[in-house]
Amino acid sequence: MDSPMALAALRVYQEALAQRAPELRPEVRESGTSLLDPAPFTAARTVAESVAINQVDGPAVIVSSSGMATGGRVLHHLRRLLPSSRNAVVIVGFAARGTRARDLVDGVRAVKMFGEYVAVRAEVVDVPGFSAHADADEAVAWLRDAPPPHATYLVHGEPGAAETLRNRLDDELGWTAAVPRSGERVLVR
Repeated sequence: MDSPMALAALRVYQEALAQRAPELRPEVRESGTSLLDPAPFTAARTVAESVAINQVDGPAVIVSSSGMATGGRVLHHLRRLLPSSRNAVVIVGFAARGTRARDLVDGVRAVKMFGEYVAVRAEVVDVPGFSAHADADEAVAWLRDAPPPHATYLVHGEPGAAETLRNRLDDELGWTAAVPRSGERVLVR
């Protein structure tokens, strides 16, 4: 497992289980901390441990995440694994247009990383149903109890979806919301 953010999130859940946090579902709370034990995976917490993963010879599963393959440790693994048809790369969750992950899902034959093109011969599998992003209904429900801000800027997501959410924030919550253009600057106070 080579994702510092995922390991940090795992630690939060492990602590919640250890403390038997009331926010957890009862069946999860009663299961104990072994439910989230990363074994048999090795957790790569340091750069050296991450680099060592690329020295593994033979079958392996590498769990690594990074903003739709736009940066981070996953790029080193992709550079090594993509050129071989013996490998599979599984893209789990939503992959936005304009990202390396979307390009891989769409079947490109080469991707640019570290200033060079890397051939894509590995099998690429798309599993979009595991996205950790809230949908618009969940986001609006969560925001409903928040005090209205002076302005809301929607800076994440596909342009059409962001515009639709902007309209919902305006119509349902009465909030002033905007979808800034790429490169637009706003003053946040």
